[in-house]
Amino acid sequence: MRFFIKLSIAALCVPGVLAAQDVAIRNATLITIANGDIQAGNIIVRGGKITAVGANAAIPAGMRVIDGTGKFVMPGIIDAHSHAALEGGINEGAESVTPEVQVQVRNDDPVIYRALAGGVTSALLLHGSANTIGGQSRVIKMRWGAPVDSMYFKGAFRIVKFALGENVTRASATTPEDQRRFPMSRMGVEFTVNYWFQKAKEYDDEWKEYRASAKASPNAIMPRRDLRLEALADILHGDLKVHSHSYRGDEILMLIRVAEENGFKVHTFQHVLEGYKVADEIAKHGAMASTFADMWAYKAEAWDAIPYNMALMTERGVVVSVNSDSDERIRRLYQEAGIGVRYGNMSVNEALKMVTLNPAKQLGIDKMVGTLENGKDGDIAVFSAHPFAPNAMVEYTIVDGKVLFDRSEANTLRKQAATQTPGGTR
Repeated sequence: MRFFIKLSIAALCVPGVLAAQDVAIRNATLITIANGDIQAGNIIVRGGKITAVGANAAIPAGMRVIDGTGKFVMPGIIDAHSHAALEGGINEGAESVTPEVQVQVRNDDPVIYRALAGGVTSALLLHGSANTIGGQSRVIKMRWGAPVDSMYFKGAFRIVKFALGENVTRASATTPEDQRRFPMSRMGVEFTVNYWFQKAKEYDDEWKEYRASAKASPNAIMPRRDLRLEALADILHGDLKVHSHSYRGDEILMLIRVAEENGFKVHTFQHVLEGYKVADEIAKHGAMASTFADMWAYKAEAWDAIPYNMALMTERGVVVSVNSDSDERIRRLYQEAGIGVRYGNMSVNEALKMVTLNPAKQLGIDKMVGTLENGKDGDIAVFSAHPFAPNAMVEYTIVDGKVLFDRSEANTLRKQAATQTPGGTR
């Protein structure tokens, strides 16, 4: 049976590039996020962009039409924290400060297809959390089968990952093979951030002086270029946005204070499990939060996490998203968002924002995706029932107007199980 499952997954995950197409969905419940729900509505995508949304939107002749009767249509889901589709290692074990590097993406990871099967159309791909100041992330569209370069989401923020807590200090390391290295304490993490931003400010000042001198003298000597300090200077200038792995309230406050002392802003706290304890401070700083729906107590620093976290932070004015951080949970982020309705009495629309508009804001792509509105990208998820219904399944996932997942045509394990046995075809 194990051999059969492996064959099935391999068959499921063969990339295939679909030709561009205009598409319309008619007579569906449209969950626009921005302008309420539209009953028996039509949505039209032409040239990869939404051109009409409404109960009476006219469907031009000659385009593919999906019958949305009884179905629910929402913006494509956005995962603000994923490690899917990354090439090579996830963590850097030797250096703790590496903002000059970038994650490398692969286009044939089966998780891309599985994410599409869960309505996910975009994601932020970050490396791991072993580094105080890590490398730069990638925002991608789930363009299954397309070349890697075409997966990158043009216009998204440049994002760098910071990390705090046990993962950075290697608190669980007990042998030399575990590669314990500085910093080995939370105080060391604070020192490391302060130290490197002091160096970055000195480096930035050197270049400012050089540029001023070069205007007056062609013989001015250019400073030595340092890509690490250059990336940190980009953070100071606001050109590179900080997303920081975090758990405890005290470390969240620490990074806010260090950022403000050094003249930069934490754009989004990732995980932020104790964000409910310091939500006012997060909002005052102007940071956003991307959290788990209901993960806690899996290690000491996650002990005080609660499922009310996202609702409490939202009440205090923080823009909150729900992320997966998992190749498995990425397929059901719509259910994860629904937990906010159960724990915290969030409205249905506010909960759905946590996997659509809010992560779009955190990634700098909200002008292009996150709602069903004219002019936005044709990134759409079509459900068999309301996304929060227990039996809801994604029937179609559309990216830039292309149907990249169609459940009726997908080579799913359920379909194969109905026609095959471990010994062969029935």
